Amino acid sequence: MAAVVSLTLAGCSKTETAQARGREDAAKPVKTETVREDSVRRSVEVVATLAAQDEAVISAEADGVVRGVLADLGDRVHAGQVLVELDREKPQYNFDLQKATLDSTLAKYGASAPDRLPAIEHTPDVENAAAQLAQAQQSYVRADELNKRQLVPKQTLDDAEAMLHSKQAGYDSALQNAKNLRAAIDASQANMRLADRQLRDTYIRAPFDGYVQQRFVNLGQYVKGTTATPAAVMSIVRVDPLKVIAEIPEKMAPWITVGAQVALHVDAYPDKTFLGKVSRISPAVSPATRAFPFEALVPNRDGLLKPGTFARVHIESGKIDQVMTLPYAAIQYRYGVNRVFVVEGDRLAVRELKIGDRLGDRTEAVSGVKAGESVAMTDVDKLADGMKVAVSGRVK
Repeated sequence: MAAVVSLTLAGCSKTETAQARGREDAAKPVKTETVREDSVRRSVEVVATLAAQDEAVISAEADGVVRGVLADLGDRVHAGQVLVELDREKPQYNFDLQKATLDSTLAKYGASAPDRLPAIEHTPDVENAAAQLAQAQQSYVRADELNKRQLVPKQTLDDAEAMLHSKQAGYDSALQNAKNLRAAIDASQANMRLADRQLRDTYIRAPFDGYVQQRFVNLGQYVKGTTATPAAVMSIVRVDPLKVIAEIPEKMAPWITVGAQVALHVDAYPDKTFLGKVSRISPAVSPATRAFPFEALVPNRDGLLKPGTFARVHIESGKIDQVMTLPYAAIQYRYGVNRVFVVEGDRLAVRELKIGDRLGDRTEAVSGVKAGESVAMTDVDKLADGMKVAVSGRVK
């Protein structure tokens, strides 16, 4: 029995060895892909901060009691929209007074409106004085001729001369009064414009389209706008377009210019891409980061993007390189090392791979492979150096 058992065990051992040798000799079918040389446009990936393009604290320009608050926190406002209304009674009285003063001065000057003023020589008082002066001149000339012919006494000539001087003085006085009235009209018009501005300042308006970030006043509160530090009433931010603030790596700065397109993603909308353009680039590198600060503007009509949030920004540069690429799926990652399996005859040869930028479903191969080599794509995680393979085709 011992001999029979020994022969049986020996037979089983030979069978297992044959099966193992058969498995070793069997070639694993794999599909391959070729390492190729491609033209690649370099891009930059940075983390940016979103900021409002414009932010302003709106202050009162007139003194008065708040009679109406017409916008509040979070409201969307438009340029020129009234945000806060102050009491208008006293400014209205002052405007009416200045308007009445201007109308009175215009009437004395003989005009109906400041933009239709006659010449000083054609005002009613000056024209009347000019007519009297002309009459006095004629009387003097006539008296002089008659006196020379001894038809009138010398006293008549003296009276005519005195009248001429009187009318000349009257004309000069009328002319000066007209000039004074003209100056008074200019002053009254300036005072009325100032009163009109003070009246309009009772309406505190938004300087641009945006959103109310803060409100600082309440109904019935007295605010001062004519002091050295005018009272703040609201804070407004413009979020369309929104400003992107980030930095360009020093080595890529020569290939990124104003106008370059940017694409950004935010955590709030992971599946949405927002597009914009580079608007400003600093001419100097930051000593702390060795990078160039830049700004980009991104349209934000729907207000989805919010100031203060972070964004991942992708920027296409003008730099184009010739690089070797291979499918990202061909890479096996083991113990911190990227490896790829190159088909050499009917065997696999492992190569340590140094990779560069990710290019969609392919990646840049900095070193480790050569253009034209075939790399295995089937069951990459189960492949081993020296494994026998049979190429069953190429990955489509």
